[in-house]
Amino acid sequence: MTPQNGQPDAHPAPPAQPGPLAHEEPNQFALLRQRRFAPFFWTQFAGAGNDNLFKFAFTVMVTYQLSVSWLPPTMAGLVIGALFILPFLLFSATSGQLTDKFDKTRMIRFVKNLEIAIMALAAVGFVANNVPVLLLCTFLMGLHSTLFGPVKFAYMPQVLSERELTGGNGMVEMGTFVAILLGQVAGGLLVAIPGIGHTAVAVGCVALALVGRLVAQFIPSAPATDPSLVINWNPFTETWRNLKLAHGNVVVFRSLLGISWMWFFGAVFLSQFPALAKEVLHGNEQVASLLLVVFSVGIGVGSLLCEVLSRRHVEIGLVPLGAIGMSVFAVDLYFATRSLPAAEMMGAAAFLAQHQHWRVLLDLALLSLFAGLYSVPMYALIQMRSQPTHRARIIAANNILNALFMIGSSVIAGALLGAGFTVPQVFLFTGIANAVVAAYIFLLVPEYLLRFVAWVLSRFVYRFKVRGDEHIPTTGAAILACNHVSFVDAVLLMAASPRPIYFLMDHRIFRVPVLGWLFRLAKAIPVASQKDDPATYQAAFDRAAQVLREGDLLAIFPEGGITKDGELQEFKGGIMKIIERAQADGVQAPVVPMALTNLWGSFFSRVEQGTAMAKPFRRGMFNRVGLNVGPAMEATQVQPAVLRERVAGLLRA
Repeated sequence: MTPQNGQPDAHPAPPAQPGPLAHEEPNQFALLRQRRFAPFFWTQFAGAGNDNLFKFAFTVMVTYQLSVSWLPPTMAGLVIGALFILPFLLFSATSGQLTDKFDKTRMIRFVKNLEIAIMALAAVGFVANNVPVLLLCTFLMGLHSTLFGPVKFAYMPQVLSERELTGGNGMVEMGTFVAILLGQVAGGLLVAIPGIGHTAVAVGCVALALVGRLVAQFIPSAPATDPSLVINWNPFTETWRNLKLAHGNVVVFRSLLGISWMWFFGAVFLSQFPALAKEVLHGNEQVASLLLVVFSVGIGVGSLLCEVLSRRHVEIGLVPLGAIGMSVFAVDLYFATRSLPAAEMMGAAAFLAQHQHWRVLLDLALLSLFAGLYSVPMYALIQMRSQPTHRARIIAANNILNALFMIGSSVIAGALLGAGFTVPQVFLFTGIANAVVAAYIFLLVPEYLLRFVAWVLSRFVYRFKVRGDEHIPTTGAAILACNHVSFVDAVLLMAASPRPIYFLMDHRIFRVPVLGWLFRLAKAIPVASQKDDPATYQAAFDRAAQVLREGDLLAIFPEGGITKDGELQEFKGGIMKIIERAQADGVQAPVVPMALTNLWGSFFSRVEQGTAMAKPFRRGMFNRVGLNVGPAMEATQVQPAVLRERVAGLLRA
């Protein structure tokens, strides 16, 4: 018998097989040296920066420098924001179709050409102090961003592997917020230059548009995913069609709602920074800018942390963690601001000199950091789970929902303030609402909650190391065959896979408190012996066949139950019946052998006379456990004894 404790024996380990993703860079920053990513990153960075340089300079101009009777300063920010968002509602559906139909690199270059033309017109408006022209350019820059949004998020999954997608999204999310921050700072500084401020802004906008177009020339081709698509130019019918298309994939659609909620949440805070700085923190414009800097840095850090915390996979288990942090620090921000003493108006230096203000900044930084952890995995999940031919239209649907939620945030925040709520109370309301909305989403899409449990277990109960995870297929049907050592084997396999797994499990494990509920939530398939329960036995194999027909991952523990002595048991014939059923359905599902190591003797195993969870700290805290994944076997090669030998070899690896 082969021990399941992961210790070496006299037999040498099988040679390691090179993974299909060996070309990948070691981390997300290394992507900036790759032509497939770097020109794209700097193109979108320049575009986001130019959007905000233009908008902020224009806002400052009409708020502080010009007197326009029909556009009072109190309304300028709202009007500019509304004009910028309007194209997202009108043209997102059309832009999604264009992105699916045409080469994405051609689309990017077209959008950057459009940006140069818009900024040339805006330059005339700035030099001539022509507010109507600049309002038109605001709408056109909103159109520019509307066209670029689907391209941005549809391009990445076309050039990045699953293991790079989280890091790539994190880099883009970080870059976007840094570009927003730098654009606003540059816009404010340039427009304030005495005598030549408006000319300086005009030159800056045109120059940045030219830089973006130049860099876009180096983006490699990204072929069309649906070149035969017939464009529907009616934005209203196509918007409705896009939303229905997104709704067809339940996990994707509810993830779109989750991202849109994050934009609702963020818009509440961003829109209230000036009021928070002035009315609550007694700070001037410098303090309002400081809040924006802290928020942007927090989003950037959280976005970059996603790759580290996810081990280079699309780890949606981070989403509940992000939601928890967003609510906790939004609520604490209320308590941190409600009892600040009255003070004279102060600048950034005086503000930072008072220790009670550091709690406010820390809450804001951590709130935004957790928002980054929340949003990046959701974006990556949508990119990975959307059908490639429809991906840009799904992203377009997301942009439509984002715009609607941001408008809703303005309406609700305005209503709360009009009803007498203070700014800290609005933050408290938003934090509590976030907890309610997040709980609702996670109950609707339990995969988020399950992956969160798996993420916590694999990092805080065990020190879990996975080797060979590149052998887990990222698309298509496959059977995962693993040894069975403990009551949490399924949870650890969840943590190792970027895709949801359907488990075929002994029906008796569903009686275990908490774990039984967890496995039912995961839609695990209970199986009993044909002798004990023929109906359950047959239903299990019917459901397993359905999982493979639908192109999903099915996991089976071929030993038929948890080992009672730590040894690898004989493999039963059930896996052959599953393979035969799949072949009868026309599905040739490969079988991926796996071996869990070092779990025997841990808290959830049966080390004491078949009893689980006795003496929980027998091996101390944070036990080192592992999962070794071998290359897939063709279904025609599989026999129970052969498969068992493969798993035994992985135990010795």
